[in-house]
Amino acid sequence: MRILILGTGGMANTHAKNFAAIEGVTLVGGVDVDPARVEAFCQTHNIERGFGSLDAAIAWGEFDAVANVTPDSVHYPTTMAAIAAGKHVFCEKPLATDHARAMEMTEAAEKAGLVNMVNLTYRNVAQLQKAREIVQAGQIGKVKHFEASYLQSWLVSKAWGDWRTESQWLWRLSKKHGSNGVLGDIGVHILDFAAYGAGSDFSKVFCRLETFEKAENNQIGEYDLDANDSFAMTAQLENGALGVIHATRWATGHFNELRLRIYGELGSVEIQHRHDWSKLRTCLGEDAETGTWTEVEPDPVPTNYMRFIEACRSGHNLEPSFRHATNIQKVLDLATVTDRDKMEHAV
Repeated sequence: MRILILGTGGMANTHAKNFAAIEGVTLVGGVDVDPARVEAFCQTHNIERGFGSLDAAIAWGEFDAVANVTPDSVHYPTTMAAIAAGKHVFCEKPLATDHARAMEMTEAAEKAGLVNMVNLTYRNVAQLQKAREIVQAGQIGKVKHFEASYLQSWLVSKAWGDWRTESQWLWRLSKKHGSNGVLGDIGVHILDFAAYGAGSDFSKVFCRLETFEKAENNQIGEYDLDANDSFAMTAQLENGALGVIHATRWATGHFNELRLRIYGELGSVEIQHRHDWSKLRTCLGEDAETGTWTEVEPDPVPTNYMRFIEACRSGHNLEPSFRHATNIQKVLDLATVTDRDKMEHAV
């Protein structure tokens, strides 16, 4: 398998390391509009060829699949070009900036018979996979309620860098730079985390978005700081469960933390995933009478990177697919609509 890394920003290093660690996989090219950056990236990861554009890489053509690690707004044109060239695509999230473009990407990949997957990274959390298994096995009974949160603190802490001076953070706060704020950046993760864990897609959503003052006139250099910083959502799943979901970059003390609690008529599961550890607890059977919780140690699970390579080799698509990410994008789009209309919408 020959992989082309498209985009050489921070997350591209994670893609490169994970793909290079898989037996039989070779990183054959890197692409970036910044010549110095692509050269440095290729040197770091022992990649032989660097390109200044995807068109140039496609003209060369000696690769099987693309890892698309470009900014959100660039996913659509670059992925469509890769599909037209007959290349499998592993795309960063969100798949696109809106549902219509995401659906076009999905239909193009499916029509071409190409493997299409989205890097919803928290599928790699073994505790989430085990929780889903417990829910789907009926151990907590019919799901009634859930609560999910994604907390970050990089707007109040420099632990991950100074957002005021670093473009890798500033663009995430600016609509004109392709960001849909916390909703598009990490909202996509917690929506997937909740729906996947509970084993059901969304049926109704209502969301409130907020953009707080962060600098004079909410502007730093070329960046208008107008993308949302926080959201709070109520949602209902197709299985009838009611729940709340929220995310923010203002959660002091929480560098990067996801939580999911799923409550059923027979028991409950709770997942807490941080940057440095993960935990799954259950309250099942007779323990429900005493409120006794048990920590569960799950078996390791294959990563999205491993499953993408497996899918390419077998010719059979695996999850999370473009189609799944398109369904999540519809929820993201509706979240913005409900904030504008101040009323709930069906998915």
